[in-house]
Amino acid sequence: MSVDPMAYEAQFFGFTPQTCMLRVYIAFQDYLFEMMLVVEGVILKKLDGIPGCKISPFQIRKSTEKFLLFLKDHFDKLFSKMEQVLLQLVLNIPKNVLLPEDKVHEQYPYSKEEFQALQAEIQQLQQQCRAEVSAGQALRAELEEQKAVRAELEKVLQWFDGLENACREHGTGDFKESFAFLLKNSRKLQDVLKEVEEKSEKIKRLDSFL
Repeated sequence: MSVDPMAYEAQFFGFTPQTCMLRVYIAFQDYLFEMMLVVEGVILKKLDGIPGCKISPFQIRKSTEKFLLFLKDHFDKLFSKMEQVLLQLVLNIPKNVLLPEDKVHEQYPYSKEEFQALQAEIQQLQQQCRAEVSAGQALRAELEEQKAVRAELEKVLQWFDGLENACREHGTGDFKESFAFLLKNSRKLQDVLKEVEEKSEKIKRLDSFL
């Protein structure tokens, strides 16, 4: 069998020429073996019809195997020649022939240096794409943070609106007056809290005496 991979022929035919020849060889060989079995069966029947024949079936089998080896040896030699002819003249694509899908290489030839430069450019574009993706993710994260800050600011504005409405209800429309009003009330609350704490301490002392 040929050791040439014949990759271009495999691209065109869809199978390697060596595989094709191997299948043909196996088919011929199987047919040869089957034919010898048929011949052996015919010989055995003929011998059964001859009275007093001293040739045993074992001798027939030995002779059949010997003849089969003889035929196979000659068949291998003939098939080797047939294989060379088929691989060179039938299953071979000439060097000057281009397949339709490869004609683009003839129209736009690339040297090794140009191909390497193209690969480098592709890698650079891939890196740029990764950088763009990372930048997009960072922008999305920043937008989420801005949304959170905006929500907090809206809460603060709502608190100021509520504070302003409360001040208006108590007759203090000015913002400074509103803060003064809050400070005054907070001091009152602190005094009340202090008074409550003092009373609770007195009650604890009385309980301890009791």
